Amino acid sequence: MTDTIPTEFEALDERAAAIGGDHYVERLATGCRWAEGPVYFAAGRFLVWSDIPNDRMLRWDEMTGTVGPFRQPSGYVNGNTLDREGRLISCEHGNRRVTRTEHDGSVTVIADRWQGKRFNSPNDVVVRSDGSVWFTDPPYGILSNYEGWAAEQEIDGCHVYRADPVTGEVRIVADDFSRPNGLAFSLDESRLYVADTQARHLRVFDVGEDGTLSGGKVFAEGTPRETYDGLRLDDTGRVWAAAGSAVLVYDPDGTLLGRLKLPEPTSNLVFGGRKRNRLFITATSSVYSLMGKVTGARPVWAGR
Repeated sequence: MTDTIPTEFEALDERAAAIGGDHYVERLATGCRWAEGPVYFAAGRFLVWSDIPNDRMLRWDEMTGTVGPFRQPSGYVNGNTLDREGRLISCEHGNRRVTRTEHDGSVTVIADRWQGKRFNSPNDVVVRSDGSVWFTDPPYGILSNYEGWAAEQEIDGCHVYRADPVTGEVRIVADDFSRPNGLAFSLDESRLYVADTQARHLRVFDVGEDGTLSGGKVFAEGTPRETYDGLRLDDTGRVWAAAGSAVLVYDPDGTLLGRLKLPEPTSNLVFGGRKRNRLFITATSSVYSLMGKVTGARPVWAGR
């Protein structure tokens, strides 16, 4: 049964007046150890997310409100997204790879090595309209057996990668991060936002036609209680960041517009529902949702 819990959106700028909706969140599911990687399947009207330490993925059905298993074991999956064909793209901590689940349920490996060396533990992922797959690779899944398998780090550093949609070539596009985490493209895909959890800031890069990144200035800085994790954009270009104690909302100019406070520390988020105006948030042991006035960004390839 869904619980309703009063919540507060702390407005910090007059432009936050455009952000509104329910004054409560719905707790759709609980009992996870560390909920992450929410992804919404519009065709089936269901949500899938990761419960990393329990090595499983769960599914919530929007039509019935029921929760059940989606995949177990999952390879300690963390971040998830969809590609242009509606296929699931996942970052597997345990298997140290990025995979695609085909429509028939089979799994295809997109990337598991760079220059012959195994990744640390791919964390979060986005797909650009050209089909390229971009992902971050901090070491959380190999630091212990809690979110994967304890192992030695083979690659020097924690980087952001791009997998080419035609050749499959994997290359580093940013190599000056401490712990790269969530990432999201701007509405026109000309910029890429990337969270650095350990450095407690968000950075923004210019994206070249050839898939190279330049710039990388700090877009926003957090506090000791606001460690950036998953990112999403709404259809006005505002950046929504799961940041520990709250979900933070930023104007495209970098101004912090407000904080959505949740009952538990947040990890990631995604817009979904029939109108893309339902925000789903993974937060420690639970999954929450908020129906609002804001509509989530639609992928460039999906049109407007």
